[in-house]
Amino acid sequence: MELAYYSDYAVRLVNTEEPARNKDSLTTVDAVRALFVGNAQAARRTTDADVTRFRSVRARLRAIFEAADGDDETLAVDLLNSLLMEFPVSPQISGHDVRKDDGRPDWHMHLADHPSNATAGYAAIASMGLAFHLTEHGADRLGLCEAAPCRNAYLDTSTNRSRRYCSDRCATRANVAAYRARKRLETERSASTGRTADTSQDSSTPADR
Repeated sequence: MELAYYSDYAVRLVNTEEPARNKDSLTTVDAVRALFVGNAQAARRTTDADVTRFRSVRARLRAIFEAADGDDETLAVDLLNSLLMEFPVSPQISGHDVRKDDGRPDWHMHLADHPSNATAGYAAIASMGLAFHLTEHGADRLGLCEAAPCRNAYLDTSTNRSRRYCSDRCATRANVAAYRARKRLETERSASTGRTADTSQDSSTPADR
């Protein structure tokens, strides 16, 4: 498993909240456990206290995306470093998968966390994954959806750094809204031009007519 994979942990947690819509799906222990995709052992450590702790980490992760989206790379890095220091992890070589050709272990890197609670473990992995993504691709690859009021976080992996939306659904919605706005403007301009022409004709003198 590539270490950059863990950056998805950060995105999943941040997107449990939609501030502009006043929506928050992170309200129960089960909702927290659902974030631990493929890691049932870590999910089982979750308790009621982790709901509040997860929300706190979520706010700090969103602040990183907001700083990066606002082109403040230094602030984004400082905020991320703060999380890395508070929630450390240890790289660990794992070979639980087996190569098909010769049956030998498929050695790869994992992040081994030694948490005191479920939040600490999740925060450590999410922060390290986000750090790998930032240093590998740049802070400008951390974005917030431009399709208001969405503002979901996303990781831009496009070849030309062109991603602006968190999903195809939001991209389509934004494009439709932009198209309708252009049509309204064209209609208003046409109506305004027509009124101007009518006014010009009405103000002409009888001699001119």
